[in-house]
Amino acid sequence: MNTFRTLHRSILVLFAVVVIAIVTLVHFSISKIVAEQSRAQQQSLSPAISLIVEQLLKPLHISEALGHSTELVDLMSSEDIDSEAVFNTLDRLESEFGLSFFIATESDRKQYNSDRTIINLVEGEVSWYFKFKDYPADAVADIGKWEDTHFYIDIKIHDDNGEFLGFFGVGKSLRSFIEVFDTYKQKYGYDFLFVDGNGDIMLSSDASLIASYSEFTNLSELPWYASLPATVQDQQALNNKLVTINQKDFLIAEVKLNQFGWTVFLLSPLEERQAEISQAFIFSIVTLLVVVFSLFLLIYNLLYYFRKDMQPELIVRQTNQLPDKENLQLIYKSLLSEHKSLSVMLISIDDISDIVDTHGRNAGDDVLDKVVTYLTERLRDKDVLGRWSSEEFIVLLPNTGPHVAFDIAQNLRHGIATLTPLADHPETPVTASIGISFTASSRAMLEVTAHAEDALYQAKRDGSNVVRMQLID
Repeated sequence: MNTFRTLHRSILVLFAVVVIAIVTLVHFSISKIVAEQSRAQQQSLSPAISLIVEQLLKPLHISEALGHSTELVDLMSSEDIDSEAVFNTLDRLESEFGLSFFIATESDRKQYNSDRTIINLVEGEVSWYFKFKDYPADAVADIGKWEDTHFYIDIKIHDDNGEFLGFFGVGKSLRSFIEVFDTYKQKYGYDFLFVDGNGDIMLSSDASLIASYSEFTNLSELPWYASLPATVQDQQALNNKLVTINQKDFLIAEVKLNQFGWTVFLLSPLEERQAEISQAFIFSIVTLLVVVFSLFLLIYNLLYYFRKDMQPELIVRQTNQLPDKENLQLIYKSLLSEHKSLSVMLISIDDISDIVDTHGRNAGDDVLDKVVTYLTERLRDKDVLGRWSSEEFIVLLPNTGPHVAFDIAQNLRHGIATLTPLADHPETPVTASIGISFTASSRAMLEVTAHAEDALYQAKRDGSNVVRMQLID
């Protein structure tokens, strides 16, 4: 018995020594890795900041300084814009600063470029001018001119009385950014990502991520970003995060560009020797931890199920890719201006709340995605599908009379009712109620949708899975 007790105590002491040794090893190893990562980060930040200042902040400061010149205000405040004088000024500025400038005037609604081209600023055809005109900020960064994609800095110009005169700014071809980024990548080995507040990538050292014809790549579409924890993605808190891209380790550093509302993510590759040491260290620690923490299988299982439950949050839902109410307002005005008449259709999924309560939120999202996929395939090319609320969709049907819209709605309602049920819930039917309204005059969108909502509520009162229409008197 004494021998057994001694052996038992020895095993406990040995176990304690092993645990202390592991903790000590982890502490010193992590300290060394953090020190190496901090050194690499400091070495990479200095040239990166120089690049940001030279390529972005310098053009911004030049535009802001020139925007206060009396020469520019005089040119833009004239009721009859002297195009030759404008071009001469732009030629001189381009020669002095080596940048491409432009002037967009409110008086004649034209954009004069330093290459002596003129663009008519017609609402519905040129969106940036009218979108940024009402922005509270005096300086806006934007991507445009899709046939030769450019980065623009737009500065609002006002006269002494505070009256808005138009925009003055600078444009740079994205090809020039790619060339500069490639030079830095060859020299320092790191990549850039310039990301706006919505997670859209505005500029990048990777040419495949550059925006093309108004289609932006979002951070959520990058595999390495999708592998990060949901809390990190929600906050876009990537500073000092270690990620693996194409089997290579990168350390991320953040630089805030508050002037544009952007964040610059600098992806610095770790040195090969450091990566090998880190991998060997991680492999050894994982092997030991698997043995030690095999006693805690219950906790592991709980974490496993928790992670599994969180996984659906990483899915990019189709419903999240639809235009929201704010964008729909602009689309509505554009369509009504172009086609003079349109029908509005509000579609509500019947009993979606009961589906969520019974089967969970993921099942409800699956139903919404299934309906969005169906509507996208069945609607005409000129029709616009958008998200109206958490349970409702809106369809704008330009140049479509109310009776034609009613027939379209009936076909859609029937098609939704005959969709194949969800694989995990075959007993759950999916139906929709639809309300329709129509306008052939310049009415506000909310006025037309209000009648469509009344029609939708009538459809609900009539038992759901029906189409109702309410026209404006």
